[in-house]
Parts: sequence; C-alpha cells; structure tokens
Amino acid sequence: MTHIAVIGAGQAGASLVAKLRKSGFDGDITLIGAEDVLPYQRPPLSKAYLLGEMELERLFLRPQSFYAENNITLRLGTKVDSIDADAKTIHIGDEAISYDQLALTTGSHPRRLPASIGGDLDGVHVVRDLGDVDAMAPSVSEGARTLIVGGGYIGLEAAAVCVKRGVSVTLVEMADRILQRVAAPETSDYFRTLHRSHGVDIREGVGLNHLEGEDGKVTRAVLSDGSMIEVDFVVVGVGIAPASELADATGLEIENGIRTDAHGRTSNASIWAAGDCASFPFKGQRIRLESVPNAIDQAEVVAENMLGAQKTYVATPWFWSDQYDVKLQIAGLNSGYDNVVTRQGAEGIVSFWYYTGDQLVAVDAMNDPRAYMVAKRLIEAGKTADKTVVANPDADLKPLLKA
Repeated sequence: MTHIAVIGAGQAGASLVAKLRKSGFDGDITLIGAEDVLPYQRPPLSKAYLLGEMELERLFLRPQSFYAENNITLRLGTKVDSIDADAKTIHIGDEAISYDQLALTTGSHPRRLPASIGGDLDGVHVVRDLGDVDAMAPSVSEGARTLIVGGGYIGLEAAAVCVKRGVSVTLVEMADRILQRVAAPETSDYFRTLHRSHGVDIREGVGLNHLEGEDGKVTRAVLSDGSMIEVDFVVVGVGIAPASELADATGLEIENGIRTDAHGRTSNASIWAAGDCASFPFKGQRIRLESVPNAIDQAEVVAENMLGAQKTYVATPWFWSDQYDVKLQIAGLNSGYDNVVTRQGAEGIVSFWYYTGDQLVAVDAMNDPRAYMVAKRLIEAGKTADKTVVANPDADLKPLLKA
C-alpha cells in the first residue's frame, strides 16, 4: 500500500489531498498541520471573521466528515521536527512516519518586528492565521487607536476593517508611496485617496523607529521623523516569507522558497511542494506566488503528478483585495511594465492596464469586473489590447478578445 504524506494543512494541503482522492488514488493519505483546527480559508480572517460577520465553521474548507469519508488521516496540532529524506521518514517527537511520497505545503510566515524595537510587546499583532486574528479581535473596538506598519495590501485591508469598527487609524509606509512594490503610482493614488476619504492618516516616506510600552503592553509609537503616536494596538503588515525552514533542514534546494521544477518536484525525487512555500519556473524566470488561486491550482497539478501525470504547471496569476466598498481584481504580473493606460468609468469604476511596450502584461481593476475578465483572458492567451480602445470608456472591450 502506497502512503502519501502532506505537511501543511492550509489551502494548498487541503486541495492536494482532495485532488489525490478525486484522481483515484486509493492508498494511504496523511495530512499534517501545525494548527489544531480543520483546514480553513484565510482571506476572510482579516475581514468578515474579524468583523464578526462569519462564524468559525464557515471558514473551514471542508467539514470533518469529508476527511473521514475519504479515508484521509488528519494530524492537526502537530509539529514536524524533521524529515529524513533518505529513509523517507517524518519525525514527530519520538514517532516516525514512513512515506512513499511527500508533499510540502507549509505556506508562509508573516514578517515580525524585532524585539529590539518593541516587537514583542503585547498589543503588537500580525495578520496571518486564526490565532493572530483571535488575539487581535478584542482590541479592534470603537474608539481604539492603532498604528498600521506597512502600506501593502495586508496593511490597507487591516486599515479598512479597523475603520469599519470605529478605530482611529494611522498607517505608515517607509517607501515613497503605498503599494510601491506591487502596483503602479496610479493604483497607489487611488487607494491613498480612498483611505484618506475614510479618515485614515496615511504617512508615506515615514517608518517606525520603535515602540514603547507600559507593563509589557504597547502604548506609543515613535516614528522615523521623530513624531510620536499614542496607540492601543499595532498591526504589522510588512510582508511574508516562505516557510521553507523544514525543507532547508532536510537538504532540499532553496531559492526564494522551496525550489521546484515545472511539475512541482523538489530536488529530491520523492518530495514535492506547492503553494506559498514553493518557487517554480514561469516564462523564463523563477517566481513564487502568494495567492489562494495559486495554492489551489498548483497543489492540484502536484497531486496529479504524484500519480504520474507529468503535467507542467502553467500559472495564471490573479489576485483580489476588498477594501471598504471597493473590490480590486488583479490579473497578470506587472513586473517589467513601462507604461500604464487608464480606463475611467463612472462612480469610482476604474482600471489600470500595464504594458511592456505594446504588450499587455497585467491589470488592476477597481469595481470593474468586466475590464478585469477581458484583460485576464487576453493575458492568459498571450494577446494584447489596443491602447486607444482601452483608454476610451465608451468603447466595447469584448471585440478585443476576437482580435
């Protein structure tokens, strides 16, 4: 009997084991997760769940019964100490679990503030897993004051939720503008205006110097420009890092995460990786995608390849972010763009189309699902879009798909 083990019980791990069974695998499956709850979806954590609009059970990707009915052994609340790749053995304390094939879907870790500047004070939070959000929730209340460190999507989403709960929000971004690493100035301008219209105090080109506290709890933030802010809690949104420590200790090749080939196989023939922790070849470069769609799609391809399919994983990058009443949808990767075309609609509807020369490479669409879907299909097909058509808000975009 063949045994497939999966370490990491997040979106990728849950998708992988489900796909194994759907693909007809009838051997043993063990899914090992560090958290003591069923695999759950993360995007609602910092939105509907934090706002009290979604119950814990609705976060679960599948009910407990699914794993039992599909003969999937769940090992939750379990930390893997080491992997012996030569012996094909996972070590958990004194227990050794043998496998025939292993998948690593260990996800990522939020970057934290160092203790030397107050990062270990009570009231300093990151937003990544259920425990993080449960710990932060009591602080997010009417009249509270918060500092959000980092003007990426994590920080901006946290700001929107805090405002909705009546929290006074100051957000600092050390770079010249919010979203500088991931978006064009046009998108930064849009979201800066949006957040300021909701009362968020956005300070760009300003970082955090250190935090101060009383009785071990954060009370004040001192910024890089010397200004001080009284706070009740702090949210740190300065990015995530791949959880590749276990793979590294196992001797697998690491390159911005666990290095895999186009099939999802690591440098060890019996070990695979998928999701946030895995880097893979993409259009002549090597990338790592931090998104739910990638976690699902890549994990499902890896599951098929573990059964011998030899499928190449062809990523179709897309992302989303919800802030206030704005849904941002992103298709493609904007790396290497050199010009942006704006398509302006009515009542806050707008999309920014990224080009390298005349080739469409990505789009940011705000409350504009039609523009997003057209652009996404064009990008996936390797086609482009006439800039004059895109820039004309009265022009129909659908004929671009037939060009």
